[in-house]
Amino acid sequence: MSATPKLRLDRLLAGLGYGSRAQVAALLRAGRVTQDGAPLADPARKIEAGGPAYARLALDGEPLDPPPGLAILLDKPQGVTCSRKEAGPLVYDLLPERYLRREPAVSSVGRLDKETSGLLLLTDDGALLHRLTSPKSHVEKRYRARLARPLRGDEGEVFASGTLMLQGEEKPLLPARLEALGPQEALLWIAEGRYHQVRRMFAALGNHVEALRREAIGALESPEGLAPGAFLVLRADAVEALIRA
Repeated sequence: MSATPKLRLDRLLAGLGYGSRAQVAALLRAGRVTQDGAPLADPARKIEAGGPAYARLALDGEPLDPPPGLAILLDKPQGVTCSRKEAGPLVYDLLPERYLRREPAVSSVGRLDKETSGLLLLTDDGALLHRLTSPKSHVEKRYRARLARPLRGDEGEVFASGTLMLQGEEKPLLPARLEALGPQEALLWIAEGRYHQVRRMFAALGNHVEALRREAIGALESPEGLAPGAFLVLRADAVEALIRA
């Protein structure tokens, strides 16, 4: 594996969203960037992103944000949109502003519709983003659905058949697994990410989803205690390994 290239300190900090090159230079001149507590003033100093020297850097006494190759595990609240431009609350509003200035950019891995809550991944790792959003990935996601009407009893068989067609589409859905939790509540595992898929699956059988939450992506689940709107920052390679476990 090739070593991570070293970058100028001002370029490195600018890429992490701490400001423009000029603004970062001002931070350095003010002594706000330190290594082991000692101020670093030289913007041309070379640092390996994620290397041992990087771990010893701080801004105003706080460790730097993770270098490129991160994944953000966010509990998306209901009513928040997975977009950068639409009106109303956006998932990106839940992140520190500097995260939105990072290079490479942070993007969501797929989407949850506005009224669906739960687990959402965002990453700056383009390769991970492509692998997980590719139609060929077939990473299983688990949803919890609360329904308007009681289950009729054959939903599990229909969803598992691999023959269910959604309105307006020409290709049947991949087999999905259903576990009834009560007359009007169920868990559903799907390996695709079609538009409003879970809601449309139940609608195809004459029911309506009143509340929907994504609880897992592969083996990755929200840790206990992660509140709606809160997030954790993880390494992208560790997340991919867990998802595919």
